[in-house]
Amino acid sequence: MRPTHPGNVGGVARAMKTMGLSRLTLVAPLVHLPNHEATRRAAGAEDILHEAHVYADLDAAIKDCHLIIGTTARKRSVEWPRLTPQQAAEKLGRESRHGCVALVFGQERSGLANPEVERCHYLVRIPTHPDYSSLNLASAAQIMAYEIFLKTNALIPSAMPAMSQYADQEGMQRFYEHLEQVLLELDFPLTRPPVILMRKLVRLFNKARLSDEELQILRGILSAVQQHVAKKN
Repeated sequence: MRPTHPGNVGGVARAMKTMGLSRLTLVAPLVHLPNHEATRRAAGAEDILHEAHVYADLDAAIKDCHLIIGTTARKRSVEWPRLTPQQAAEKLGRESRHGCVALVFGQERSGLANPEVERCHYLVRIPTHPDYSSLNLASAAQIMAYEIFLKTNALIPSAMPAMSQYADQEGMQRFYEHLEQVLLELDFPLTRPPVILMRKLVRLFNKARLSDEELQILRGILSAVQQHVAKKN
């Protein structure tokens, strides 16, 4: 998310290539490729830089993904489901065999903002020494890439369980917008700020990992509620 230093982008590309990863996606980068410093730090992983996908916002970058895991070191007012780096790597490796998945890193200084966290099913924090917990972006990417490499190579295809088709992020965002609209139409009593209520509802449904069929059922219920309210009015 919004990387600011070209050396970090090159370092991430190098970290990825050493562990067999190839799809680099940049969201609203302040770094414009090609860049000499990024190429220098990539040290042989220039192909990953050349083939990097660039998007203006996170929603566009992850719209086809059915699993999104964000990296963060900060505590949040609304706590999100947490994974260890090993657990995150196993989920990413296993579910990547069934569709698009994403591991999201925040901006070097500020990390992931709350709206970006809301797009994630899980958050992962890399354990560090309590006296100095600051990890460089490329270093964090190297650690996670290493864990993914270990877990992916340990998976046995024949042992993979059948998996229902999870709803992708674009579908989930439409559902959340629909849900918020219905709550407003119902004058749902808000005992807390609306943004906090919606954040908790997003967390609830993200944990449920809805399938496409389940998502359509819920959208149908919301539409039926809207029709009923319209008839009463």
